[in-house]
Amino acid sequence: MVNMQSHTEPSASDDGRFCTLRKKLSGSARFHGVFWLSTALLTLVFVVSLAVGRFSVPVQDTVRILLSQVFPIEQTWDNIQEATIMTLRLPRTIAAVIIGASLALSGATYQSIFKNPMVSPDLLGVSSGATVGAATAILLGLGSAMIQLYAFVGGLLAMCITVAIPRLIRNESTTILVLSGIVIGSLMASIMNIIRFVADTDNQLAEITYWTMGSVATITIARMLPALPTIIIPTVIILFMRFRLNVLSLGDNEARSLGINLRVTRGIFILCATLITASCVSISGTIAWVGLIIPHTSRLLVGADNKKTLPISLLFGGIFLLVIDILCRTLTAAELRLGILTGILGTPFFIFILIKQRRQIR
Repeated sequence: MVNMQSHTEPSASDDGRFCTLRKKLSGSARFHGVFWLSTALLTLVFVVSLAVGRFSVPVQDTVRILLSQVFPIEQTWDNIQEATIMTLRLPRTIAAVIIGASLALSGATYQSIFKNPMVSPDLLGVSSGATVGAATAILLGLGSAMIQLYAFVGGLLAMCITVAIPRLIRNESTTILVLSGIVIGSLMASIMNIIRFVADTDNQLAEITYWTMGSVATITIARMLPALPTIIIPTVIILFMRFRLNVLSLGDNEARSLGINLRVTRGIFILCATLITASCVSISGTIAWVGLIIPHTSRLLVGADNKKTLPISLLFGGIFLLVIDILCRTLTAAELRLGILTGILGTPFFIFILIKQRRQIR
C-alpha cells in the first residue's frame, strides 16, 4: 500500500497576509528603533544644552548637579556652576524642548487635517495674530505677563476670524478655510506694519522686532507655567485621538462610513493645534519652519501613519529647537535669535526634502 499524505499548498491569499504581516512588523521595528534612538539623542542634547555656553560647565558636573536635586550627592562643583545650570539654562532648555515639540506636533496635525504637506502652524493666521497681540501690548507699554496674554488672545482671535469666514459664505470646505487663513495672515502682517510705523524707534520698535524673531533666552519657569495647560492638555488630546487623523486622511466619504463626525473631529484637532501654537508664540515669539520641516522628516523615517508620525515629530521637534538654541548662543559673541537660524537652516533643509520627494510631487 502506498501511504498517501496530503500536502496543503500555500494560497495566494496566505502569501499576501504574510507579506502584510512582515511589512507591519518591519514598520513597527523601525518605529521603535527611531523612537528610542530619538529619545536617547534628546537626552544627550538636553545635557549638552545645559553644559555649553559662554560659561561652560563640564558634562559630568552638569549631570551630577541635575542628579543632586533628587539624590544626595557630594558637591564637587561650585555654586556659580549650579546657579548657571539651574537658574539660567534649565528653564530655557525645558522651554526649547516644549516649544519645539509642540510646534512640530501642531504642524503634523495641520498637515494631516488639510492633507497638504505644505501646511504649517501659520496656516490659520495664528502665529501672525499672536505676534500682533504681543506687539500691541509692547506698544501700550505693558509688562511681560500682559504681552503673553495679548499674544495668546491675538492668536485665538485670528483663528476665530479665519474659521468664521467659511461659515459666513456657507462654504466650509478645506480649501476655503486655507484661503481664509492666508487672507487673515496677510491682514495681520499689514497691522504689524502699522504698529512698527507708530512704535517708538528707540525702545518699542527694537522689542517688537526681537519678538518677531523668536527666542527662549529670557524664559523663566514662572513665565512658562500659565501657558503650560494650554500646551499640555491639547497635546494629550491630539495624541489620544491621533488614530482619527488616519481615518480623516482616507477621505470624507470613507470617514463618514466609519462613523466619524467630520465637523466635530476636525474642529477638535484645529482647536487643539491652534491653542498649542498660540501658547508657544505667547512664550517665545514667532519661530518659523519647525512645524513645517519636522513632520516631513518624521514621515520620511516612519511613514505616514499618524500613530507613529506624531510621537516622532514631538521628539524631533524638541531635538531640532534645542540644537538651534545651542547654536544661537555659541556661534557669535552676541546671541542670535531662534528665527534667524531656523530660517537659514530650514530653507535648504526643506529644499532637500522636496528633492527627496520629487517623484511623489510629480
